[in-house]
Amino acid sequence: MQIIDGKAVADEIKKEIALEMEAILASGKKIPHLVAILVGNNGSSETYVANKVKSCEELGFKSSLLRFPPTITESELLAEVIKVNENDDMDGLIVQLPLPNHINPDKVMETISPRKDVDGFHPINIGRMAKGLPAYISATPQGVLDLLDRYGIETSGKHCVVVGRSQIVGLPMSILMQRNTKIGNCTVTLTHSRTQNLAEMCATADILIAALGIPEFITAEFIKEGAVVIDVGLTRVEDTTKKSGFALKGDVKFDEVAPKCSYITPVPKGVGPMTIVSLMKNTLLSAKRAIY
Repeated sequence: MQIIDGKAVADEIKKEIALEMEAILASGKKIPHLVAILVGNNGSSETYVANKVKSCEELGFKSSLLRFPPTITESELLAEVIKVNENDDMDGLIVQLPLPNHINPDKVMETISPRKDVDGFHPINIGRMAKGLPAYISATPQGVLDLLDRYGIETSGKHCVVVGRSQIVGLPMSILMQRNTKIGNCTVTLTHSRTQNLAEMCATADILIAALGIPEFITAEFIKEGAVVIDVGLTRVEDTTKKSGFALKGDVKFDEVAPKCSYITPVPKGVGPMTIVSLMKNTLLSAKRAIY
């Protein structure tokens, strides 16, 4: 069993981006500029956005954080998105989810210019990805692809089971794993909370990608001997033994599952660090006008 070290891979990619940034600065080309919109005071959202801003600083990107109160109306927020769309200095735009209940997140995502949609949530980017055209790929699925690639894990002809059908992870992951690409060419089964005989189906997987959002749901009975297990889950669970009062748990019961695996990602320091570095890669692509 080998642990897939997402933090180490993310650090490698950051070094590669930093080298490219040196060349950009030396040639006087445009510095990538990421804009984040944060609505309200959600603690987790604050942490996620702070990590993205920190990564921008580390890599020499420009970043702007636009904060709005939870009382902002949907039309007011859409107007702010349009302002960013029209600002040529701003390359990438993310609107941190979740949003207040009175704001339709789909309407917000559809208002973001596809060219600045570095989260890869716009229907145009999802459609282009599905067709195998150049597109911004959602950061977490792209991070999973990079982990599989950097560890030299063979995917062609393998059976990949994705657990979870969210538009952010599960659905795009299932599309990406079956495409005719280097990391792809799998036979993919997309499962979810309503799937019957879920454990039996997962136990047929050569590659299992868990993105259900239920801590430690995947136990040893779900795993075929020698399978590759990618744990996308990240949930805060109360833990009085920790100074913070909580522990981070993945969807996979690691200690029980790991002995059966050929490769497995831990939580934390698995997929998580790859998500942010993938967002940085997309922002760099946007600044270079490499997709659109």
